[in-house]
Amino acid sequence: MDIKNIIRSLSPNERKIIPYLNEDVDKISEKSGLDKVSVLRSLGYLQNKNIVNISSETKKIVEIGVNGALYKKKGLPERRLLNLLNEKRVLKFKDAQKQSSLSDEEFKVSIGALKKKAMIELKNNKIVLSTNNITKKMLEEIFIENLPLEYDSLSPEQQHALKYLQNRKEIIEIKEEKTINIEITELGNTIINSKIKSEQLIEQVTPEILKKDSLWKGKRFRRYDITSPVPRINGGKRHFVNQAIDYGRKIWTDLGFIEMSGNLIESSFWNFDSLFTAQDHPVRDMQDTFFINKQKELPDKKIVKAVKLAHEKGISKSKGWKYKWDEKEAKRVVLRTHTTCLSAKTLSKLKKENLPTKFFALGKCFRNETVDWSHGFEFNQTEGIVVDKNANFRHLLGYLKQFFEKMGFKKIRFRPSYFPYTEPSVEIDAFHPGKKIWLELGGAGIFRPEVTVPLLGENIPVLAWGPGFDRMLMDYYKIKDLRELYKNDITKLRKMKFWMK
Repeated sequence: MDIKNIIRSLSPNERKIIPYLNEDVDKISEKSGLDKVSVLRSLGYLQNKNIVNISSETKKIVEIGVNGALYKKKGLPERRLLNLLNEKRVLKFKDAQKQSSLSDEEFKVSIGALKKKAMIELKNNKIVLSTNNITKKMLEEIFIENLPLEYDSLSPEQQHALKYLQNRKEIIEIKEEKTINIEITELGNTIINSKIKSEQLIEQVTPEILKKDSLWKGKRFRRYDITSPVPRINGGKRHFVNQAIDYGRKIWTDLGFIEMSGNLIESSFWNFDSLFTAQDHPVRDMQDTFFINKQKELPDKKIVKAVKLAHEKGISKSKGWKYKWDEKEAKRVVLRTHTTCLSAKTLSKLKKENLPTKFFALGKCFRNETVDWSHGFEFNQTEGIVVDKNANFRHLLGYLKQFFEKMGFKKIRFRPSYFPYTEPSVEIDAFHPGKKIWLELGGAGIFRPEVTVPLLGENIPVLAWGPGFDRMLMDYYKIKDLRELYKNDITKLRKMKFWMK
């Protein structure tokens, strides 16, 4: 493109800033009458046209904080205490704080600072001045007086003062300052020297212009370079976790499962008791469960009576837990710790003429966990049950294997395990290539008679599973830390690929 065409391609804002390209961004904004954002955007367009080269430099600047500004005017707390001691030489603790007008925190900090500098001694609940040289300024005082300073240019003494003051409240602040450097290219100089005419160019073709010849005939249109890079447009899309959840739902529905749904808040009866979890089991303690200070009414008396019997005396040759079942404990309200409570509720409503049948759920659960790379206090779980008189343990493993293969896991293993409500029980692991370890996904098994008999009325095999769903996403999205799933980093979310297993 020749010079004339380049000039014709300049937008009104680009034309406004070209005469001031030798200035910094703030000066360009002031002289051109454009706001800073418009100036930076125009500079970007000029760089695309090879008129300027733009580079940025970020510097750390140490500035004075709110308390620092106050101390710069009145003096550091330790200086004010030192001046007081210079008059009295010896003061009781209470008198020293009262006369210095320092707060409790300022007084404690001052005592520690002056003692560390060997300027005072503490004897018999008294403060004794141990130096005569109080006029010499402390490093911290000199440092505050000279602010602001560039972080990377601090001397060793200034670094020492900074480290000390950083531990104190709002005395100093470290901010990042970004500097934009503008370098005019040879082409840019040529354009500047050509003295651009402030001609009126037509920026766009509108219906009004097309209707009247006088609006466009004999006038110049602004030239557009269709090869110039343009800002990337990010279309709206669902959060990648929600995409994966939809995919998980599709797997189960394609396999003929019916979806279960329910509330995030549930009674302990459905969350624990109906699943034969003893009322003194550690999993029900505060360190594992989020309890809500409310109570929920229990369901049908027939079901409550059967669950109570299973706990106290046992069912189908079971001995139960051999304790007195407490109805009040069952009424306690919790944030559901698993989606298995949905399975229990579903079983209680099933009719024999609807068997065999199978259900699934995929939703949020809550555990009072310590948050780390593989644990969170809230997580998604996928739940499933198959109610069939002919179902067996091999069917269970088959369902699980098929689901995980469709989720993209080719390398899974099953380990014998224990859960209060299933027997036999199994733990599912998937290999995590990033961490090079086996990642625990959740448990499965066949519901015990103590669960099925009170809810169904008879001992029918019920295959059940409830692996964590969020951990499955880590392999596909190459995420090494579970916490990254829910970080609101818009840049990363825009780059995240769609779930397309």
